[in-house]
Amino acid sequence: MAYDEYLADRIRRQLKEKKTHFTELKMMGGLCFKVDNKMLCGIHIDKKYGDSLLMARIGESVYKTELEKSQCLPMDFTGRPMRGYIFVTPEGFDTEDDLSYWLDLCINFNPLAKASKPKKKKAK
Repeated sequence: MAYDEYLADRIRRQLKEKKTHFTELKMMGGLCFKVDNKMLCGIHIDKKYGDSLLMARIGESVYKTELEKSQCLPMDFTGRPMRGYIFVTPEGFDTEDDLSYWLDLCINFNPLAKASKPKKKKAK
């Protein structure tokens, strides 16, 4: 398991309290939460950082402002940051109110987010 199960439970509980229907998908060594078949947020234990990170899909309109916070890092899997996505360090989601803040940003952006194109299955 490459993610914090306690953090996953906290996210599940808050999404249920917010009456947000979600699905989960294990991917990239972590856990992704999806709403309307679009990525909402994710969690994983980052080897470089050495702790759990919350990946938040917040959109480009608030990206620069939120990235200025000390508990935020650019989401960078490939050497090039993905705009509209950030990593939040544990200090940023320590309390339930803190976690709720990030989930609300993700939920508010979700209707504006584009869904990934379904992958075509290869013919055998």
